[in-house]
Amino acid sequence: MESLQTAKVRADIEVSPIRPPQRLAPYSYAVGAEVQAPELLDGSGRSLDDVPADASGSAFGRLILLYDPEGHEAWSGTIRLVAYIQVDMEADLATDPMLPEVAWSWLTDALGVPEGQNSTPPNADPSAPVLTALGGTVTSTTSVRYGDIAGPPRAHQLELRASWTALDPALAPHLEAFCDVLAAAAGLPPTGVTRLKSTD
Repeated sequence: MESLQTAKVRADIEVSPIRPPQRLAPYSYAVGAEVQAPELLDGSGRSLDDVPADASGSAFGRLILLYDPEGHEAWSGTIRLVAYIQVDMEADLATDPMLPEVAWSWLTDALGVPEGQNSTPPNADPSAPVLTALGGTVTSTTSVRYGDIAGPPRAHQLELRASWTALDPALAPHLEAFCDVLAAAAGLPPTGVTRLKSTD
């Protein structure tokens, strides 16, 4: 838990503790992450609001830490991380048949897992996450609203669910990778790059 708090996260993603699930492991901890709209940031790039436990913005996620000191056969270890990301998308992106593969590559690239594998290689960057047993799903959904329901008539979302086993208790790189995936899914520019405002 302390190592998660040392993670370096870009200023336009707000991260804060949320209530973790209680029955998945003897010990658990969770954080919520949400992309902040520009109007919610002060001049230094810091957020003016905390992430609510039930965040429902256009791009948000949750990273859950599960710990079983006796180990778990299905995990191949004692520390399991469970990630969930949901992002609103434009219709043309949401219906792109390559979207699941691209979204999954955001995760594997951020975690340093080679294509087609579920673990980091032995000679991986020492500052990168060290993990095994990576698995998950990518889902693209379309919601159509009827009657007296607020919101656009049609909405498109990308959902990414994944879990993996951390082989090192230093977990900051895992949270940093998770936030990198959220940034990629939300279409944020690379760190240090400023998106120009339209003059129209």
